[in-house]
Amino acid sequence: MTLDQFRPHVQGIVQPVVDLARKIGITPNGLSLASFLVSILAGIAFYAGGVALGVVMVAFNAVFDALDGALARDMGVAGLRGDFLDHVIDRYADIFIITGIFAGGAASWPIGVFALTGVLMSSYLGTQAQAVGVGRFYGGLLGRADRLVLIIIAGTLTVLIPGEIYGLNYLGWLLVIFGVLGHYTAFQRFVHVWRRIEKE
Repeated sequence: MTLDQFRPHVQGIVQPVVDLARKIGITPNGLSLASFLVSILAGIAFYAGGVALGVVMVAFNAVFDALDGALARDMGVAGLRGDFLDHVIDRYADIFIITGIFAGGAASWPIGVFALTGVLMSSYLGTQAQAVGVGRFYGGLLGRADRLVLIIIAGTLTVLIPGEIYGLNYLGWLLVIFGVLGHYTAFQRFVHVWRRIEKE
């Protein structure tokens, strides 16, 4: 279950925005850069205790991240450089956002590192599959789109219903979930790729 698999099906929804972006001269790399900048702002906001602002910035990151590839395909300029840039920015965005959440006090640093390594390893294995000739594989329980939506939900709940459950607020517990499901997703992707390699 990852929302990433539904990306091809939302083209009709984002197309009007893509058309507007083309009309006013926005480029795919410009959107990628914008997604990078708002992820930095999200991390700073979470660190400073501005959870509401952090949630808004994460939402912008999700929108820009969805639009850059769609715009590149629409303009016929999708290529390896843009794809490479997008993945690098996504990983740094993950680092800024998650680090901001736990450094801001939502969870202890061991939980934060557990969450961050789970997220990074699941993403790494998704693309490493292509490096060994199997092709990218983004299956498993927790994809990037899932994480962004969950951060928005947990952050909103933290603002609207403040409080703690066994010492952690919603964002803190979300990091625990990211750690568990992130590493499990990495394991799922590893098994899938390993089996595909054996067949070749």
